[in-house]
Amino acid sequence: MSETFRGRSFVVGFYLTIVALTGAIGAVLGAVGPEDLTPVKLLGVVTLQPTPLGLAVYGVVTVGIALGIPLALVVVVSEVADAESAEET
Repeated sequence: MSETFRGRSFVVGFYLTIVALTGAIGAVLGAVGPEDLTPVKLLGVVTLQPTPLGLAVYGVVTVGIALGIPLALVVVVSEVADAESAEET
């Protein structure tokens, strides 16, 4: 595997690809979806209309948060573990 697609850069690139794909799918659903779609609540706070932009924003934010928080936790835990193993040697 090349140096460009290893480790953290691969994971972050994959995360961004998934989030972008979710936004694109939301936009397509908003454009060609059924006419009787109901508005969605983003994080229970903001109501978004079922337009291409509204569904794209909903998808990007919800998937971004749902995958971003665990990803950030993995990064923090791995940095702490690396720091601890470096101290032991």
